[in-house]
Amino acid sequence: MDLRGLAPIDCDLHPAVPGMAALLPYMEQHWQDTFIARGIDGLDLALYPPNAPISCRPDWRRDGEKPGSSLIAMQEQALDGFGARFGILNCIYGGPALYSEDMGAAVCRATNDWIRAEWLDRESRLRASIVVLVQNPELAVAEIERLASDRRFVQVLLLASGELPLGRRQHWPIYEAAEKHGLPIGIHAGSGNRHAPSGIGWPPYLIQDHATYAQTFQTQLLSLLAEGVFGKFPNLRFVLMESGFTWLPPFLWRAVKMWRGMRREIPWVEQSPDQIFRERVRITVQPADAPADPAQMAELLKMIGSDEMLLFSTDYPHWRFEGQDALPPGFDDALVRKILVDNPLATYPRLKETLS
Repeated sequence: MDLRGLAPIDCDLHPAVPGMAALLPYMEQHWQDTFIARGIDGLDLALYPPNAPISCRPDWRRDGEKPGSSLIAMQEQALDGFGARFGILNCIYGGPALYSEDMGAAVCRATNDWIRAEWLDRESRLRASIVVLVQNPELAVAEIERLASDRRFVQVLLLASGELPLGRRQHWPIYEAAEKHGLPIGIHAGSGNRHAPSGIGWPPYLIQDHATYAQTFQTQLLSLLAEGVFGKFPNLRFVLMESGFTWLPPFLWRAVKMWRGMRREIPWVEQSPDQIFRERVRITVQPADAPADPAQMAELLKMIGSDEMLLFSTDYPHWRFEGQDALPPGFDDALVRKILVDNPLATYPRLKETLS
């Protein structure tokens, strides 16, 4: 499908930190000395393993260059390649996974400053998520406050798996700061490696790790629901990235059924879960775990029950599709327009203000 004429908004682009040396200029001298002395490097969480086919499309690979590390390549292959009007950078680097909170905060801060200087300042179509240390809400809020005045940061980025479920009240200061500044919370596939990705332990194969992430996202949505996050922060939206979306219909059905039977346990959840999720949760389309049959896709969308939940993404530079086929078959023209343009603009207020 040729998307050039619609000027889509790409909600999930991955800039890759070339290595720790790229971040050192954005750190205080103490941390520069520490990382050099200890030889800490290789904290990339998005390209695992880097030589696996899914880590980068063959026609997007460049010899001697880490996938996603070149602004020029991203401009040519993703922004120009799909005619994007905006692209949102989600840098999945190792700061949020470090056990030392001070060190992790230093890496998050340097990552954000590197993104601002090396990407946002050099390409007007790019926007970015604020990388924060979720296990220390005080430091996370400080980082949000530090960057919130830069309107090119349009979201706060969290990993799908960390030390605690995201609904727990320890995280609420992060949500309060994000809501105050009109920043959605982006929950991206990834882990601080505190817990096994499956409910029965650590898997030995990459396919197991990828397939079980649907369960991780479902668990986080139920945590946010049951703990009362949606009610406490009524203007806050959550964006799931690289979660897939075909699991939505059975998940919504089961969530509603269980809520009806056990709602006395969580009386603060006054709306049906399916209504809450349809109003407050958005999902990027790549990687698309969608049926190839357009008729089956139409039935799936009918069961999802909303044309506002899906957001366009390429997941650049990961290998999810060939050529221009970033959207699975079965979307009619009206829905394509919503996914590519209208839904992203409605989700990210800071994008919309740029066009007004």
